[in-house]
Amino acid sequence: MTRVLVVDDDFMVARIHRGFVERTEGFEVVGTASSGAEALDLVRELQPDLVLLDLYLPDIFGLEVITQLRAAGETCDVLVITAAKEADSVRAAVRQGVVGYLLKPFSREDLEKRLMTYAAERARAVDAGELTQAEIDAAFGSGGVKRAGAVSLPKGLSAETAEAVQRALSAATDSLSATECAEAVGISRVSARRYLEHFVEKGVADVSLRYGTTGRPERRYRPR
Repeated sequence: MTRVLVVDDDFMVARIHRGFVERTEGFEVVGTASSGAEALDLVRELQPDLVLLDLYLPDIFGLEVITQLRAAGETCDVLVITAAKEADSVRAAVRQGVVGYLLKPFSREDLEKRLMTYAAERARAVDAGELTQAEIDAAFGSGGVKRAGAVSLPKGLSAETAEAVQRALSAATDSLSATECAEAVGISRVSARRYLEHFVEKGVADVSLRYGTTGRPERRYRPR
């Protein structure tokens, strides 16, 4: 079972999110917190695998909670659930290494989809102990979910930026344009499109066209 801590300052919202999690196979809620300080205490006490973290908390902004968790040596994963749509918040969350960024309000199906994706990737994580070369290759993407670090990059593209772009892609609630990706990661639109198109070429992402009333259709990207 994946152990989850729900963090939200609204008691009723936390209760709803707890219900969503508990109705998802393979997940259990081990606690709820209504403030950043309480979240820090409960992570230390309960050692959850995953924290569902609201950003707008009464005492500490959610991203600062992540910073303090890492400073304390806590290794739990964090899935942001928030109404914060600002590019700065999304960009900072991506840089903090969150596993997802889900905008409120959302349905149970929205959360379940992200939880199941998280569970699948967690199941492929490298276990402790010595590994064979085949097991190491599998952990880096062979036969599993393709990640930016496992995709060979052409000259001029960096692995670090590729990881940041892929995290932004995974955090998007639906699909992402090159402009939106650029704002989230803090790079130019042209650079963002180069990484996104490379992911499409390598089978890491899919692209679709969104037609407006005028002008050229917008290219929208989503993880495969």
